[in-house]
Amino acid sequence: MNMTPQELAQYIDHTILRADATAADIDLLCEEARTFQFYSVCVNSRWIARCHQQLTGSPVHIAAVVGFPLGAMDAEVKAAEARRSVELGATELDMVLSVGSLKEGDMKTVAADIRAVRNAAPKDIVLKVILETCLLTEEQKITACRLSQEEGADFVKTSTGFSTGGATVADIALMRRTVGPTMGVKASGGVRTRETAQAMIAAGATRIGASASIAIIRGDAP
Repeated sequence: MNMTPQELAQYIDHTILRADATAADIDLLCEEARTFQFYSVCVNSRWIARCHQQLTGSPVHIAAVVGFPLGAMDAEVKAAEARRSVELGATELDMVLSVGSLKEGDMKTVAADIRAVRNAAPKDIVLKVILETCLLTEEQKITACRLSQEEGADFVKTSTGFSTGGATVADIALMRRTVGPTMGVKASGGVRTRETAQAMIAAGATRIGASASIAIIRGDAP
């Protein structure tokens, strides 16, 4: 696989989720997204309105994280964050599922958590469920994918980038096999080179979350 920079850019959610991100950082993120035609910017809810102002009139989408980065918030809190994010201008939501509930086998709580966020947003708002794959067994990854699909999510996503590991080709392939050909799969966490991004896409990823987005499309060395 050898994609053009323009083709690869349309897979990328250009991301800044650091705690120390400033308004100037967000403005630069939006400028870069317009210039390089990334699919979206992905930010914390604090910055949605600013991104909306910066990107109005451009084709760049705005993704907001929900329950980030731990996923341990009450479901109604996540739902409220999702509703507010949409009000502020987000068109996509990347939520962290209830990882602890999944690991202890409480699938009812995991499903209800996803459902609360799905129901809080209009159906045309894209919902991605972050599994935090580095903390899960293969069986738990499969279960999380299936629950996300059953509860109306549009994507499953590997990682927050804030835990013990990020996306792997093996996890992307597993997620793609589990959800089938129509649901989105997002590789996020540790994707820093063009080669890695293209390997993820070849394995079944339909979106890439990255902060090293410009280096990826230029093919720069890490």
